[in-house]
Amino acid sequence: EDLPPSYEVTVVEAAGSKDERILHVPLEELDRIIMFSNLTSVYVPPAPDELLTHEFVSLRTVIRTLRGENGCPWDRKQTHESLREYAIEEVYELIDAINQEDDEAIIEELGDVLLQVLLHSQIGEDHGYFTIDDVIKGIYDKMVHRHPHVFGQSDPDKSWDELKREEKPVDHEALLLDDVIMTGPSLQTAYQLQKKTAKVGFDWDRVDDIWEKFSEEKTEFQEAVQQNDSFEMENEFGDILFVLANIAKYYKVNPEVALAKANHKFVSRFNEVERQADILGSKLSDLSLAELDALWDIAKQRERE
Repeated sequence: EDLPPSYEVTVVEAAGSKDERILHVPLEELDRIIMFSNLTSVYVPPAPDELLTHEFVSLRTVIRTLRGENGCPWDRKQTHESLREYAIEEVYELIDAINQEDDEAIIEELGDVLLQVLLHSQIGEDHGYFTIDDVIKGIYDKMVHRHPHVFGQSDPDKSWDELKREEKPVDHEALLLDDVIMTGPSLQTAYQLQKKTAKVGFDWDRVDDIWEKFSEEKTEFQEAVQQNDSFEMENEFGDILFVLANIAKYYKVNPEVALAKANHKFVSRFNEVERQADILGSKLSDLSLAELDALWDIAKQRERE
């Protein structure tokens, strides 16, 4: 699994005796040789570095070199803070590849995410604070601890949240929502906030009540529109989105993922509208709304097909 199928190995039978036989074969044929016995030896030559680029240690060496004294000036000057934007960008690109069901793109984007992990870890190592080994050990310990039903390390009946609380010192001033990340996409944050509070019973009993709340917020937004109050329009529209996130939670739909799919669907259909307009020899700006709608229907039909 670690070397290419054509990598040559040497099979030696009865070494040093009159029956000695030496056979050079590609690695893929090793399991097809039927002369194996207690007198058989297999010699696998040391692999050159260019055949080991898939190994984790090789990538770690590359990052260490880039950050080293004779490394890349750009990589050497990076900090945890300067790399923040790239971490966000790479995760979104990974999500995009997953949405497109593109395995090659998923491989590439996972590599870019891993690059961010290694860069941050190397920065930690350069400053003497932590290494990638600490990162790996931390996630290893966490996964084992949080899956007692698999690894049998603690009470298998404890909830995920109970196990999480065991991992950190007790802070009597800590509040329920303290560990919700507030700097991420706002729709996702709203979803996480309501999932958290629902666990302690702060939630609607019936989904119909949530829909009523949605109607109420919609009415309040329309009133703000009628009053041409931009400040209140922004507030009330935020309330609408917050309620929609709660509805999504009730139906176990991640609103951030759902909206991302809707965005991609819109782009795909509108691109088809533009292609159809080009076939007709028309510019989009020259078409009426009715004509654009007709092309939109064609795009939807093609999507189904």
